[in-house]
Amino acid sequence: MNLRQLRYVVATADHGTMTAAAQALFVAQPALSRAIRDLERELGVELFARAGRGVALTDTGEQIVRYARDALRAVDAITAVCSAPAGGRTGELRVASTLTLEPELTARLLPEFARDQQAVRVRVIRCEGRDAVGAVIRDGRADLALTDLPVPGDLAAHPLEQREIVLICPPALQIREPVPVSALDGMRLIMPARGGARRAELDALLTRLGVVPVAAVESDDRGSWLPSVRAGRGSLLWYRNQVETADGVTVRSLAPPIMATIGLVHARRPLTPVARDFLVFAKSRG
Repeated sequence: MNLRQLRYVVATADHGTMTAAAQALFVAQPALSRAIRDLERELGVELFARAGRGVALTDTGEQIVRYARDALRAVDAITAVCSAPAGGRTGELRVASTLTLEPELTARLLPEFARDQQAVRVRVIRCEGRDAVGAVIRDGRADLALTDLPVPGDLAAHPLEQREIVLICPPALQIREPVPVSALDGMRLIMPARGGARRAELDALLTRLGVVPVAAVESDDRGSWLPSVRAGRGSLLWYRNQVETADGVTVRSLAPPIMATIGLVHARRPLTPVARDFLVFAKSRG
């Protein structure tokens, strides 16, 4: 048994598939799978069982992963004590994010933070919605999470910024601005696929607004949403800051405005020094 195998097992438990775990750790998937199989043979137990397209921990696997997390945290703490550079940190920063906000995390916040904290190893955990974020934080799989607020009161929340939700329309759609929220009733919208966390959150928003649009396109492929709008298949509700420079679409405000608060959350327990540094950094950029 070695630390590399333990990291592979924990990453697979966090990501649900060996392919996703390998991508997160920047290793080849066959090498990760082989290391886990070798560990299972050495221990004489099965750690994972197939579950749909992914894998799930066995009962024994769940116990081993708990101990593996403790062991890895201890190793990171020892490393930090022995080799912390002047003015910097070492260790691992584990940040969860909803799928919607992951690009914000990986394209802006983490690269900026990493430039000044090059000794910190960063791991991103993708979550299907706020409920999944809460589960990841509560069971210790992540130190912090970027998500929409509010969250349940057992989690500590730090608001970073407010964002306006706007209507992205095909240019041919004749509609006045600002668009009355009531106009969404019966409107053709591009929506996430049914049954997923993103669709559930959108449906909850529409219910609060008292409107029932028509699902013109239902897809979780976010890369297809704007092309679908450009093709005239429907309109899209989305954050303004993610579409202001998009070509071939019209961005319109809603009346009354719909605002969403974005923030970092964590369990109500002491943060690691690296997690504290990232929280301070993110709040300064919020």
